[in-house]
Amino acid sequence: MSLKKYQKNRNEQPDIQEEQPKNQRPFVSKAMREEARKACEVMEKGGIILYPTDTIWGIGCDATNPEAVKKVYELKQRADNKAMLVLIDNEVKLNFYVKDVPEVAYDLIDYTTKPLTIIYDGARNLAENLIAEDGSIGIRITKEAFSNELCFRFRKAIVSTSANVSGEPSPGCFDDISEEIKQGVDYIVNCRQKEHKKPSPSSIVKVGQGGLVKVIRG
Repeated sequence: MSLKKYQKNRNEQPDIQEEQPKNQRPFVSKAMREEARKACEVMEKGGIILYPTDTIWGIGCDATNPEAVKKVYELKQRADNKAMLVLIDNEVKLNFYVKDVPEVAYDLIDYTTKPLTIIYDGARNLAENLIAEDGSIGIRITKEAFSNELCFRFRKAIVSTSANVSGEPSPGCFDDISEEIKQGVDYIVNCRQKEHKKPSPSSIVKVGQGGLVKVIRG
């Protein structure tokens, strides 16, 4: 879809702030918190994890650690010029990873009803081998219970890329993940492994200055 101007009409949009407090965190069980703690310990040491996200299962690591990011590329057998996205738990953290967040990005985040990955120009404070050649980065604010807790506890952006070797189908559930991937990570999160519902991928848009929005995947 071509580049277009995003126009916000507050008269046609519900007041989401009144219905649900902004940045309200989802409830997580004690078991989830413990799994998040273990996963964070692994990532702090430069390891890579296999974990459930707000879409499909993903391979993750510390998004600020270039050696950890390299391990993910190697496991996926993917060229490092193909950038991966990152997850964060709160929009307040956007400004730390993006030089200038367009106002339209906050509007999109407020009004989306499904997982939304936004590609921003001017990425910073992330591993260099994670950022695209044009200096952009894809960031998604996860509202799913476990991945939100993981990002909150880790306090840094976390890589999120599909749990498959590059070129192979993305796994729809934990049972679809290959043994090659499972054996290649340092920790597998023991959470949501028995779910068989096939999740939908996130929407993807690229935002620019002046309110420009390019829809890549709706």
